[in-house]
Amino acid sequence: MSWVGLDIGGANLKIADGKGYALSRAFSLWKFPHQLAATLAELLIQAPAADSIAVTMTGELADCYVTKAEGVAAILEAVEQAAEGREVCVYLCDGRFVQADTARAKALLAGASNWHVLADFMGRFCEGEQSLLIDIGSTTCDLIPRDRSGPCTHGRTDPERLAAGELVYTGVQRSPLCAVVRQLPWRGKPCPVAQEFFATTQDAYLLLGEMPEEPENHDTADGRPCTLSNAHARLARSICADTTMFSRVDAELAATMICESQVDLLAVSAQQVLDRMTAAPSTVVLSGQGEFLAKKLLARLSLACEVVSLAAKLGPEVSRSACAHALAILASERTKP
Repeated sequence: MSWVGLDIGGANLKIADGKGYALSRAFSLWKFPHQLAATLAELLIQAPAADSIAVTMTGELADCYVTKAEGVAAILEAVEQAAEGREVCVYLCDGRFVQADTARAKALLAGASNWHVLADFMGRFCEGEQSLLIDIGSTTCDLIPRDRSGPCTHGRTDPERLAAGELVYTGVQRSPLCAVVRQLPWRGKPCPVAQEFFATTQDAYLLLGEMPEEPENHDTADGRPCTLSNAHARLARSICADTTMFSRVDAELAATMICESQVDLLAVSAQQVLDRMTAAPSTVVLSGQGEFLAKKLLARLSLACEVVSLAAKLGPEVSRSACAHALAILASERTKP
């Protein structure tokens, strides 16, 4: 039996077959919830043929849904429509695969379960008693400890994981700058940042060369393309300036501070997680679109450990969709034909 994994987020949809095919597609679920089924159907048509579909999600948090249970039910209904009669299994954050009706009845276990499937899967790359997963995506970072038996987190739901430092709501693409920094350097002095959605972390990493230009991508703070010139303008606007007042050098200095501030933020949570572990991790697994930032975080933590990059092991596209990749593999291994 062949499987594909679907990781359904509020801002991105990811699909993988566990054999090397992987695709991530931007999709604003909170804006277009009624288009989810059709969009998933398109992704399934483009992917290699599969008999069954495994699902994990975080999109139930989107504010188009009143409750998480409503979100889980709506997402599963869309998946079932797109599946066109194929088997649908849902991964719960206790490690079980269940049928869609069971997942609807256990909505708080079905929602926000993608972190667990990746931490479950990463065991095959780890040696030693203790290991740590650092997965940084467009919107969030997961810091997941693992022992020989599997993920050993302090929290399970999103609020519990936020409180425990295991979920950090910051990423390399969508995080508003005003949530990462209070001020930026300008003309040799610090200048406060406007508390407006003028720019995001993606603009900083474009200017630092960590992320590529995407002229066709308009999913930015101002709706203009994801290019260096527009990123410069958006950073300028974040201190209520424009490019005639805020040079490219100013923008690059600001981007460097943004990166350092994001590493500072992540390091606080990472240390919180490390302090609860019974021993220092012997292996750290890095994954996600923000692996470059995870490497900077790891250097800050000064851990003596083996480092496994999923981008190096599996390729950057699979690493970006690592949860969907893990899902397809675990479903094929653990579910009955």
